[in-house]
Amino acid sequence: MSQQPYSRRWMALAVLALSLVVIGMDNTILNVALPTLVRDLRSTSSELQWIVDSYVLVFAGLLLTMGALGDRFGRKLALVAGMIIFALASAGSAWAGSAELLIATRAAMGIGAALIMPSTLSIITDIFPPNERGRAIAAWAAIAGLGIVAGPVIGGWLLEHFWWGSVFLVNLPIISVALAGGFALVPESRDPQATPLDPIGAALSIAGLSALVFGIIEAPENGWTDGVTLLAFGLAAVLLATFVVWELRSKHPMLRISFFREPRFTAASIAITLVFFALFGTIFVLTQHLQFVLGYSALEAGFRVTPMATLVMGAPLAARMVERIGTKVVVTAGLTVVAIALWLISGVDVNSGYAPLAWALALMGLGMGGTMAPATDSIMGSLPLAKAGVGSAMNDTTRMVGGALGVAVIGSVLSSSYGHAIAPAVSNLPARAASAASDSVGAALNIAGHIGPRGSELAQAARISFVESMGDAVLVAAGIALLGAVIALLFLPARPRGSATQLEPAHNLETIPTH
Repeated sequence: MSQQPYSRRWMALAVLALSLVVIGMDNTILNVALPTLVRDLRSTSSELQWIVDSYVLVFAGLLLTMGALGDRFGRKLALVAGMIIFALASAGSAWAGSAELLIATRAAMGIGAALIMPSTLSIITDIFPPNERGRAIAAWAAIAGLGIVAGPVIGGWLLEHFWWGSVFLVNLPIISVALAGGFALVPESRDPQATPLDPIGAALSIAGLSALVFGIIEAPENGWTDGVTLLAFGLAAVLLATFVVWELRSKHPMLRISFFREPRFTAASIAITLVFFALFGTIFVLTQHLQFVLGYSALEAGFRVTPMATLVMGAPLAARMVERIGTKVVVTAGLTVVAIALWLISGVDVNSGYAPLAWALALMGLGMGGTMAPATDSIMGSLPLAKAGVGSAMNDTTRMVGGALGVAVIGSVLSSSYGHAIAPAVSNLPARAASAASDSVGAALNIAGHIGPRGSELAQAARISFVESMGDAVLVAAGIALLGAVIALLFLPARPRGSATQLEPAHNLETIPTH
């Protein structure tokens, strides 16, 4: 087994990061298209959430299993298969003629994403030696973050010039380039001591994670104490507890529960979960604020999210700061900065305009970049290299569960607060119109355009109600980010104590022939 690092690792990193761009972009590019889907597909508020979250549900449910399969059968194979599935599902989404069909094709995209995301990080962890791994992961996180920030801009431009399906077709050229680069530059790797598959563990993890995410998604629509919601959470608790018991007793577990005894793994996973809670929840709210309240077009709204591109600077800066002052301080500071930025956003009113949001978004991007890169490196650095696929999948699962929870909780707080705030303004409307106007600001503005002179009063009341409700929702996100900072401060070690990765050879590849 060669002890030498893979010679073309930095070129391979560029390909792997590009593979991940479409996943980051896909989450946010769709947000600017939501108002268009309301008009063109007549999607209800519930259907909009399922268009976003069918992808998240499948993605999160399959991550652990796909990571384990990549470790066993080959991480490059998982990457290539995932990109092909993602491309085909993207094409299907572009031409979906109904909300129901779009929900199904988005779920198929989740299958592809569940193969892509853990394989990229596990290959990076495998081909880079420990002394370069932190910077490589920071670059990976920065480029992935660029996809998140670029999504609204690209989506807005496409919606200005083409139909809504173009936000999915844009994935195809990116995937084509990544596939070509992957075949040429990315080496195959797998667990050299692969154990037999754990089908029972896989089934329990898929069912448990799916039930958990389903409960999170349904809670805003049905209520957090509704029978369906409670049943989903109860089922998730039983299934995931059974998964833990099974993995502890299994001779060949898919996920070693002992990983969670390592504070670097557990505390960093919590930090990643909470930062993605804040990120996805805030973007879900802000894209609506920029269009419905400030009146920007989809393209203009997309450009006005770009101050978060400071995430690209925050990630590599954080990697260098970790080398000097340790992971604990950097992650704690990053989450604190995110909390401050969210607190600033919560203070805007209907007349504040865009400038306060721009400053807050730039600050938020720096904080998120400063959190994601060192926390991810902490997770991966605490695990054996042979289990990089499962470790990466665990890291990605925390991201997706955190993101889904962010959209659900922030969306639920927003919806509840908005419905209460606008109630006086819709009390004189017919019951059906009042119900629709109370459901979303977009519906209220649409109704306002059809009721004559009273419409301007309803529109203004809807905007004021939305901004007040956004303040409540974003304050919740700020509190969650601050909680993450406290957890990192209390439990995240400043330095590794001698991780498994450092005790193993830096390179365990079955490398493809190079010319």
